[in-house]
Amino acid sequence: MSGERPGLGRGKRRARVFGQIDPPHRLLMGPGPVNVHPRVLRAMSADMLGQFDPEMTGYMNETMALYRRVFMTENRWTLLVDGTARAGIEAALVSLVEPGARLLVVQAGRFGLLLSEIGQRIGAEIRTLDIPWGEVATLEQIEAAIVAHRPQVFAAIHGDTSTTMAQPLDGVGALCRRHGVLSYVDATATLGGMAVATDAWGVDVVTGGLQKCMGGPPGSSPITISDRAAAHIMKRRHVEAGIRGADLDEGPGALIRSNYFDLAMIMEYWSEKRLNHHTEATSMLYAAREAARVMVEEGLEARFARHRAAGAAMSAGLRAMGLTLYGQDACRMTNVTGVYIPDCVDGERVRARMRGEFEIEIGTAFGPLAGKIWRIGAMGYNAMRHKVLITLGALDAVLRAEGYVPPAGAAIEAARAVYDRS
Repeated sequence: MSGERPGLGRGKRRARVFGQIDPPHRLLMGPGPVNVHPRVLRAMSADMLGQFDPEMTGYMNETMALYRRVFMTENRWTLLVDGTARAGIEAALVSLVEPGARLLVVQAGRFGLLLSEIGQRIGAEIRTLDIPWGEVATLEQIEAAIVAHRPQVFAAIHGDTSTTMAQPLDGVGALCRRHGVLSYVDATATLGGMAVATDAWGVDVVTGGLQKCMGGPPGSSPITISDRAAAHIMKRRHVEAGIRGADLDEGPGALIRSNYFDLAMIMEYWSEKRLNHHTEATSMLYAAREAARVMVEEGLEARFARHRAAGAAMSAGLRAMGLTLYGQDACRMTNVTGVYIPDCVDGERVRARMRGEFEIEIGTAFGPLAGKIWRIGAMGYNAMRHKVLITLGALDAVLRAEGYVPPAGAAIEAARAVYDRS
């Protein structure tokens, strides 16, 4: 025998050795993810701790306290679900909606459709309030749908990046409580950039992500849960046999149809009981904690104002180029702007040149808006004056090269004027 490993034919080459990761330094000005704040990157490099080390559980408690500020709430159950923002969405829906129960979803874009699909997968009976893309639901429409369908849970997206519209939520929580309905909001795209006023809205469960306005990496989903929702979830409590103790009673409700996303067990994991549910994603907890610290140090109102200024400057600059914005100004997200692609240019060629010549990424679109609009973001660590101006200047140059000639210098001047006023 030649000494070759079994299964490798004679003359097989050695396995290829890949080089160290060295990604280009791109300015991510799409709908997310965005460039991560340097403080968050540094926090992620800290050493590992055991999940029940007192230092680690101390960091968990600090993270809960920080995210109460971020979510603008007093909710005890404010914690992290390990996984990208969609993990938080699935955990919320699978833990709130019992199999066969009715789920009412506002469908006004891609992510409303996602809520319906997740609901279908967990066995919910889906009812929808269908709103044209680019518009938002009124409180009157929401109440009429609740009265008509009598759901167990009402669900909506706060800021849907597919349409760049932000759904108004004032009064929604009180409305749901009046009709005996639990409420859930996905704030992935707005948490950290727009006010996610959990207590003022009276919403029962809100989830978010790090990779957009929070200025962190994808991989952790902050969630806040009202006492009312927590009581409902705990009625469905079932603890896996290998970790069940005499102090953990089974709930009378229907089994939550996921082990990993079972909020009853996750809540016990974050409580003083420290139920051994899973191994905490330590580096992501460090990232989430630092992203929240950055936000709290900046101040919530200052943070929201910074995003408003960036969004207004981007919008003004795009309009000064002669471009048309998508959607309604009254309900526009502050951190992502939709803009129609001029008929005379190839939208994907423009995106490729922005990336290839300027190392700037802007977003494409989905569904009925695919090929019709770009989505340009300015959020988190990228919601800064110089990054907005650089993006507008690069887009101006690329459009000129592609045959669309905006008024010279107009975009930069319009954006500067917004910043000067703010």
